[in-house]
Formats: sequence, structure tokens, C-alpha cells
Amino acid sequence: MGLFDAFRKKKINDGLEKTRTGFFANIVNTLTHSQIDDDLYNDLEEQLILADVGPDCAIRLVDELRDQVQKDHLKTGEQALKALREIIRLEMSPTDDMDISGKPAVILVIGVNGVGKTTTIAKLAYLYKDLGRKVMLAAGDTFRAAASEQLELWADRAGVPLVKAGEGADPAAVIFDAVQSATARGYDMVIADTAGRLHNKKGLMDELSKITRSVKKASPEASLEVLLVLDAITGQNAISQAQEFCRAAGATGIVLTKLDGTPKGGCVIGVKQKLGLPIRFVGVGEKIDDLLFFSATDFSEALLPELPKHEEDAQ
Repeated sequence: MGLFDAFRKKKINDGLEKTRTGFFANIVNTLTHSQIDDDLYNDLEEQLILADVGPDCAIRLVDELRDQVQKDHLKTGEQALKALREIIRLEMSPTDDMDISGKPAVILVIGVNGVGKTTTIAKLAYLYKDLGRKVMLAAGDTFRAAASEQLELWADRAGVPLVKAGEGADPAAVIFDAVQSATARGYDMVIADTAGRLHNKKGLMDELSKITRSVKKASPEASLEVLLVLDAITGQNAISQAQEFCRAAGATGIVLTKLDGTPKGGCVIGVKQKLGLPIRFVGVGEKIDDLLFFSATDFSEALLPELPKHEEDAQ
């Protein structure tokens, strides 16, 4: 394991501390200290719902575990725990990578106000800059007073340039200028803020399609990803709030912030299942380097850690 992977693994472990020592500790206990029978499955379903996985998702995970136990003739709770860990890993694994191959790669960041959108943009900029990318930000949320000033402070912190216009300016025009400027100045990534309010579905769809057109007009070779930022602390509420926003905005991936602040980190699984979108990044703290690329393996292992050997042997 490289240094970067080890760093990320430790961060996700620390970030999921409240979840792991709360509801998921109960799940580990339920699985490892019970016989595999109907009572176990009922208990497990209840624990998963309490962990904010969501009722539908909890039922499906338990059904998959039941099938796996029968198919592989699993006998011990430890084997069932390992099987559940793998089911969650597969459930959370994206089918493809983000497309950041364009010249420039453009990432639009969307989400309702209050979810940590502005700080997420700065953290994304810092993350990609650290990986050697030349990053420029665009202040496309021109409706909210002080949104661009706030982003400017974070851009300074991340050490990247910002393209902005006055309050009330056309967001598509701001993002067009940023993409054109990035192309001319040899920047290979533009991360753009957008309005954080769902005034109405048609308004949002029109605005975002206009922005998409302006990106392609500014640079026909640009690639485009639309990341929806959600607050993990609001859990299942975040999902219902996001469904309409998501449909209107054509999101391609999810950033889940404030994962370190909740014992209900199971909502990550529910988000993936309900919205049908890959989790691309998770936020596990307030520092500028506390946004991580999401790894389904690290996540499932942090949620359901392997038991120490002596506990395993005692089964």
C-alpha cells in the first residue's frame, strides 16, 4: 500500500469513528455473537435501519446476505460478517471512473445551500492541485449575496485563481469566461460553483443546460462532471431533499460532506442505492485536506472491521 492510500485509509477510518463505534459496532456484535437464523436476520435489518441505511436498502442487504449464506453454506457469524462486508463493497463500487479527460476538465458543483458546497469546491481544488493539476475556480453562484466573496477566501487558501462577476450576473457567462480563460492560460481543470437553490425544476434544468452549452461553446474539448453535494448529518432527509434536485440537475456523482459528524454513516449506502449515482468524494473534517476520493473497499472495511484474531478464534 502506497503512502497516499495509507493516508486515505486512516482518514476514512478516523472519519467513520462515530459510525463504527455506534450502530455498526452493534451490527458486528449481532453477527459475530449469534447463530445464523431468522432472529439474526431480523436484528440485522433493524440495526441497519437505525444506522440510516434506509428501510428498502436494509431489506435488500439482508436478503443478499441470506442468499450468500445459503449459497456458500456459511456457518459462523464471522463468515457472515465477511460476506456482508463484501456485499457492501460491491454495492458501493462505481461502475466507471469520473471523466476528467477533457481540455479542460470541468466539474460543476451543485447542491442546496448549507451543505458545505463552497468549502467542498475549495477542498476539491486543493486535492487536484496536490495531484499536479492546474486548477481554476469559477464563482457561478451569482444569486446568493457574498457567495463569490466566500469562494474567493477559500480560493486563496487553496492557492488557485478565481473567475467571478458581480452579484446577479449570468452564471453561464461566468463559467464560459472561466473555461475560456483556463484554455488560454493552460489550466487543465475548472471547478465551478452554481446556484444553491431549487427555485423550480424547470428553472434549474434550463440554467444548468445553459451552463453545459456554455462550457462546450468555450471549449469543444471540455469534459463535464456534475457533482451533487449532500450533508451526511441529515442522512435520509438529505436523500429525499436531493432526489428532485438530482433529477432536475442531471448529476453524475455525489460528494458526501460531514461524515465525521454523524453516527449514521450508513446513509452513504442509502444515498448510492436511492439516487443511483456513484459516491465520488467524502468529507471527513473541516481542514482543507479533509476531502477524500471515495474507496468502496476502505469504506466497507472501516464500517465493518475485521475482528482481532483472538476474537475470531473464540467463535
